[in-house]
Amino acid sequence: MFPVNKATITRYDYEDATFLRLLKLMRENVQLSATPVLLIYNVFPMLGFLLGSHKTVMNNRKELHDFIQITFIERLKDLDENDRRSFIDSFLVRQREENMKMTNGKYFHNENLKALISDLFGAGTETSANSLLWAILLMMKHPEIQRKVQEEIAKVIGDLQPRTDHRARMPYTDAVIHEVQRFADIVPTNVPHATTRDITFKGFFIPRGMHIAPLLTSVLHDESQWENPHEFYPEHFLDSEGKFAKNAAFLPFSAGRRACAGENLAKMELFLSFTSLLQKFTFQPPPGTSKDDLNLTPAVGFTAPPMLYKTCAVLR
Repeated sequence: MFPVNKATITRYDYEDATFLRLLKLMRENVQLSATPVLLIYNVFPMLGFLLGSHKTVMNNRKELHDFIQITFIERLKDLDENDRRSFIDSFLVRQREENMKMTNGKYFHNENLKALISDLFGAGTETSANSLLWAILLMMKHPEIQRKVQEEIAKVIGDLQPRTDHRARMPYTDAVIHEVQRFADIVPTNVPHATTRDITFKGFFIPRGMHIAPLLTSVLHDESQWENPHEFYPEHFLDSEGKFAKNAAFLPFSAGRRACAGENLAKMELFLSFTSLLQKFTFQPPPGTSKDDLNLTPAVGFTAPPMLYKTCAVLR
């Protein structure tokens, strides 16, 4: 059982036991979700008595939802409608309005809120953390790129604290971050989607409610869209004058109305975190390891983090 923090807004320390437990639950479920055992269970659920991983996933999910129930729902029943402090407050206010209207509560109910919070927590930690892990690994693998990023940081930011408005004046750093996301391909199979109506696509009939897996990896490594699709090449996002250049095939956040809701926040976080790290440190392989020894093979899971590695963070 998780302890309940009585503060209105809680920020957990990096070593906080509750925070670490939540991360473990999310990480374990993400890793298990793409394993062969879980894939077999999803297709043949009657074989569940022979498999154990799905029980771990469901137990982890229940523990996370119990935490959300205690922390966010029960103690926010006394919320002030005129002082909405978060997305959760706004949701609960809308829920109260729907209840007063005696509607059926199609969307604004507690089970949906639990799912939304767990999705936001997972999407805001696992993918961003994995992107930074890939960024550090790729900087060790390509020290010449790391030096160019640090030179741009020194020129534009200096010793100041990085800010989001610096990004517009740092095309090379911005290109490197985009290329990390393209090359790393954090969520190669995208999140599950479903058709909202019957549709015929390229001669194939897809009925309403059919689960769809739009493969982002097919776009991020499309040989017709990228000059060097299978290499780490920041020039994918730079024009002939060295200015940042967008590419329509850059879709790590998916596309359309069901694209990642936290795209702008994630871009801001990655820029601030990445520049702050390279402003203070140079990342090198540990003694006895060369850059050629670094493994760029992703680990297996619903997301694609790098294999575990060691790094030396050398103060600049």
